[in-house]
Formats: sequence, C-alpha cells, structure tokens
Amino acid sequence: MCLAVPGKVESIFEDSGTRMGKVNFGGVVKDVCLAYVPEIEVGDYTIVHVGFALSRLDEASAQATLQTFRELGLLEEEFGEASP
Repeated sequence: MCLAVPGKVESIFEDSGTRMGKVNFGGVVKDVCLAYVPEIEVGDYTIVHVGFALSRLDEASAQATLQTFRELGLLEEEFGEASP
C-alpha cells in the first residue's frame, strides 16, 4: 500500500535546482521534494506521497492522522521501520 503521509518539515534545501526538505513522519525522517508546495516553510506540516509534498496541512490534522496510522501499523508498513 502506498499512503499519502503527513509530516513536519524540519529543514529546506536545494538539490540540483530542486527545492527539497527533510520531513519528519513521526520519528522517521526522509528527503522530500517540495517543488509543488512553494509556500511550505520549516515547521509546517505537509502531505507526502511517493516522495513529493502535495499540500500544506494543519498540525492537529497531521497529528491525528499519524496517530491513526500508528495504531493501524501503517507507518511501519509504509516506511519499513517502526515508528514511535
């Protein structure tokens, strides 16, 4: 299964001319392309699908979704890692 997972942007950088970010998905940090969401800033939450941030999300919704995914074991399935 491939989910659109909410995560918090921890840093923003450029890689080969592409806007990228380090995004934290409840303890799992991945590099994500931010090209589709130029308004995203460090500290914002975003929905990510297959390595691309798709939209901005409020923190309460992001946390609720992450908790539901944790309870269902979907974060471990998605990332292949246990999430706290």
